[in-house]
Amino acid sequence: MRSGAAVRAGRKVCRCLLSGYSRVDGGQPEQLTGGSGSFVGPLRSHAELPPVSEPREGPESGGEESEALVEICQKRRFLSGTKRQLSRDSLLSGCHPGLGPLGIELRKNLAAEWWSSVVVFREQVFPVDALHREPGPSLPGDSAFRLVSAETLREILQDKELSKEQLGAFLENLLKTSGKLRESLLHGALQHYVNYLDLINKRLPFGLAQIGVCFHPVSDTKQTPDGVKRIGEKTEASLVWFTSARTASQWLDFWLRHRLLWWRKFAVSPSNFSSSDCQDEAGQKGNKLYYNFPWGKEPIETLWNLGDHELLHMYPENVAQLHILTYWLQHPLMILAQINYYYEGCQMGRDGRKNVVPSVLSINGDLDRGMLAYLYDSFQLTENSFTRRKDFHRKVLKLHPCLAPIKVALDVGRGPTVELRQVCQGLFNELLENGISVWPGYLETVPSSLEQLYSKYDEMSILFTVLITEATLENGLIHLRSRDTTMKEMMHISKGPQPSQEDCIPGLRSADCTNWQHGMSILQLR
Repeated sequence: MRSGAAVRAGRKVCRCLLSGYSRVDGGQPEQLTGGSGSFVGPLRSHAELPPVSEPREGPESGGEESEALVEICQKRRFLSGTKRQLSRDSLLSGCHPGLGPLGIELRKNLAAEWWSSVVVFREQVFPVDALHREPGPSLPGDSAFRLVSAETLREILQDKELSKEQLGAFLENLLKTSGKLRESLLHGALQHYVNYLDLINKRLPFGLAQIGVCFHPVSDTKQTPDGVKRIGEKTEASLVWFTSARTASQWLDFWLRHRLLWWRKFAVSPSNFSSSDCQDEAGQKGNKLYYNFPWGKEPIETLWNLGDHELLHMYPENVAQLHILTYWLQHPLMILAQINYYYEGCQMGRDGRKNVVPSVLSINGDLDRGMLAYLYDSFQLTENSFTRRKDFHRKVLKLHPCLAPIKVALDVGRGPTVELRQVCQGLFNELLENGISVWPGYLETVPSSLEQLYSKYDEMSILFTVLITEATLENGLIHLRSRDTTMKEMMHISKGPQPSQEDCIPGLRSADCTNWQHGMSILQLR
């Protein structure tokens, strides 16, 4: 009977907590206007961006803190594999065994925030879904991995009647006719450009966004001494922005500022994210965003102004028509029907009243490396309040509430196990129904102290720990602990936030938040 009443009270508090559930930033990202490429507010150049930090000097291995972080990520299943498999080079190149359950949730939350910021709240950006395989013949100097049937390759190699020249010709033809694994998402977006151009009646600017896995060759002489390259993987978040050449540089500055501020928004130390100008071998100019790891800066996102070259290369049959159309548009006496005929066959967009070949801006973020950056950014070693040993530090991952894989942990203290678990199960179901991730610690059968419990949840980056004890069954009191403040409180299970305090933003990190509505506000759990 007591547990049933406690469950009903728990459901009541969950309903109270979940009222006014909203995003942590309290609103939607800045919007762009449609039409001919006008902007909301003045765009600042790269020189006017917020100041960034200089690179720090660090040891090759990243120091003891890096080793401690990798150990925690292994133990708490952010990363999979052994310590040797999780070296710095393997993590940066994408040649490690993969992510654990918490790492998958962290990357999923990071991808969801990127999608909300770039796609959901922007009327000019559309989702696109391209194949992992890119068709087309193999070009000289192409280093991409090809998709070849092992059985077909084996048959060719085992055919003893083929001469050396014939064997080489067969293999070369096989490579030319096989597809290749994509190295970026740009090619897929350019393939869908025509369809979306027709959808929006050729109006510029607009963007195509996609999140997906890309593959790249990695040279590793330690693993493959014969020079055979390994396959590296990364989860890429790509925005391909089509705009007129007239406004391309302005849009590049806009997206540079937007992306830098976005990365900094979720960071404990925002100054570790910085940007700089860059230029490739072909002379194309762009920008790179970096995170300052303990061993130095590593790029996490690139922005390039590709001009119209990539688009014309994708549609070579239209190059001649584009030149003819450009000539005819300069002669108003030409027959209008002829101009319209060539215009419909060309992949041109409208910039106001002018027909132009769009310039392409490519914005590519590495979500795997970004996730690694936030793990380093959130890792902290602080004095442990549970012990008197001065050399014993509390290890905690203070991931941003939006990125934390698990928001709440439910656990039990002393008391009748069956009844306490019934209360936890009721709260667990209520929170899950409302989209809040919960860790069911009450299912653990191995006993542990409160010190071990809180240390475990801090390393898992769980925002709040709710402890259900015998007092909950007697008088409805629960124990609540915050990850960021380490403050522990006792309060009634039915006590919820007041309507006037639903917009309380500093709840998670304010040391004077000593009540439920500040500490357990659902506004901070999303």
